[in-house]
Amino acid sequence: MTIIILPLANWGAGTILIAIFAVVCIVLTALVLSFIFGGKKKKEDEMNSSENENL
Repeated sequence: MTIIILPLANWGAGTILIAIFAVVCIVLTALVLSFIFGGKKKKEDEMNSSENENL
């Protein structure tokens, strides 16, 4: 009796796709965090400079 083993998935390609997906998620998360934390500093600086001009 001959046993034929057929792989149902290509693990090499799947691993690469998961790695690319993880990198994209990390980059998008870093981008969103930079927008969140970067925007606050700029607004505070503009408010502080306008307050100093009024004095």
